[in-house]
Amino acid sequence: MIAIALTYALGCFGVALLCNLWRLMRGPTVADRILALDTMVINMIALIVLYGIREGGPLTFEAALLFAMTGFVSTVALAKFVLRGNIIE
Repeated sequence: MIAIALTYALGCFGVALLCNLWRLMRGPTVADRILALDTMVINMIALIVLYGIREGGPLTFEAALLFAMTGFVSTVALAKFVLRGNIIE
């Protein structure tokens, strides 16, 4: 039963990732594209964690943590660049 649920969740997050990619390509404003990129990071973290649960490897959770930190920093840097025009003051 858990294998079916994991497969369904992996499929749902994969479709959500494709929708985020579409929004990233077609976003009418820069803010929409930054939001799409942030949501893509969240969906990728979910995919990595679900894959780790499915395969039972502890390395994927550490990879998800590193990916989350990198995604957070990149989102903050992009938002700051859009608001102020530079990242480092």
